[in-house]
Amino acid sequence: MDTYKFYYDESEHSRKINYNTVTAPNYYDNFVTVVVGWSKEKEKEVFKKYEEFENKYADRKDRNGELKSTTLKQKKFECGFASLDKTNTQFIMDFLSIFDESTKLYFSVASKIEYLVLQLFIGYQNNFIIDADAVKYSITKALVAYRPQNVIKSIYDNPEEFVEELKRFFRERIECNRSNMSLKEQENEAFENILYILDDISAIPELQWDYRMPFSGFAKYLREEQIKNYALILDKEGEQNEASRTIQAACEMGLSNVTEENSKDSCGLRMADMMAGIISKLLKALCDELHYHSIAEGTEKKLLSTKWFQLNEAQLNLYKKLYKIICKWDNAWYKSYAGIYSDDLVCFIGLLGYMAHFENAEQLVNEELEMQGEYFNGYVCQQLSDYFNRRRSKLPIDLIDKGDEEYFLNRRGAKVYFDITKQPILQIAEGSQMEMVLSVGMDKSGIPLITISNDGNPICYRLPEELSDWALMAVGMANMGENLFPSQVVFTKKKNRYFADIL
Repeated sequence: MDTYKFYYDESEHSRKINYNTVTAPNYYDNFVTVVVGWSKEKEKEVFKKYEEFENKYADRKDRNGELKSTTLKQKKFECGFASLDKTNTQFIMDFLSIFDESTKLYFSVASKIEYLVLQLFIGYQNNFIIDADAVKYSITKALVAYRPQNVIKSIYDNPEEFVEELKRFFRERIECNRSNMSLKEQENEAFENILYILDDISAIPELQWDYRMPFSGFAKYLREEQIKNYALILDKEGEQNEASRTIQAACEMGLSNVTEENSKDSCGLRMADMMAGIISKLLKALCDELHYHSIAEGTEKKLLSTKWFQLNEAQLNLYKKLYKIICKWDNAWYKSYAGIYSDDLVCFIGLLGYMAHFENAEQLVNEELEMQGEYFNGYVCQQLSDYFNRRRSKLPIDLIDKGDEEYFLNRRGAKVYFDITKQPILQIAEGSQMEMVLSVGMDKSGIPLITISNDGNPICYRLPEELSDWALMAVGMANMGENLFPSQVVFTKKKNRYFADIL
């Protein structure tokens, strides 16, 4: 089994979240982390390519002798890759050319304002009545998009006034939106729903950045890729002889063999830094272009300007190369990771996909250049809609280890056959019987399945087809956040009719 080496770095990190942080001119809401990696046997080859890249651009190293992503200035990304000059275009292409299909890449995009919202609404959980995730998403999106200063200021200066300021903001926004209901009808509906549940928010806790989310996603990525032998190297922060909060968070998320190094001594860390810088600068440019900068803009549609699409061939090839690295190569579900609010991430991936579908730069101009912003908006809106529909599902994602050709183990540890006809059927005798039900589900063809504890051993059975509606109801409630199991269930068979009652 291969051993892998992984290197972690971050961008747009606010060491402390306070009012000055979130109102600073250069503030960006998303905290971006990147992990790059490869098999241990391939590392020497990768480092050789990267050292050649650094030697080519030795004149761009900083005063510490490092080539860092800070050599790429944010203003150069004002219109994405379209505003890059020839030198920076070649620089980024040379860097991206180090990556190939065998390179591992994981990245996360975490909203800082979402983290605040999660703390404020920590008592709200999904249930059959309220989709708490949707509420938290809508509030985060509103605060990120409109940046209401009175609300944000109250979080830090007058936390006891926060809820009232939040209510006041939503009421004012609803009234303002009435001037363009064709565009803002759904937003107003979401804001009106939020107002109904803002009556019992607890006091605001002390707010500190939580480092665990990026590592939670990376742990899921490792499990999906079935990588068990690995080393994870972090960019050293803080005092030399003390463990940083970053490494503590990594260990809390179950990661092992984690160490810290100075980026000056590690090509891998400098590669992670460069990729994090490129991703975050594109994300930030998209955010600046598409988010509202004044109250008056709040009722208008925001589109990318035509300048974003005035690409030459080299700039378009940059999008295509980054699209391959992020969306095509090493295509894993957990390759990218975000929280409840992930509009910027979806928009970023949408931009790569949209640009990559053009055969050449001339096609962009020929297909109504002045309409490209509108076309892209429609494309990304569909991407966001699809993503939000997936987010509505509260059912966990289980990764199936297909090491065995016949079956896999479900979340409860029960054997589930790929050929569902091999699954035993739950035998229900005439009369009633009680079972400890651990979980209920459906296979891909809609056959109801149930996992039962049999003397402490989990066993998965097919249910009689007559109980399909009952199983579908249980799955539907779990999908809305109301998990009914484990529970005792009484199964009854009476004159060839089947019933199930949860105790």
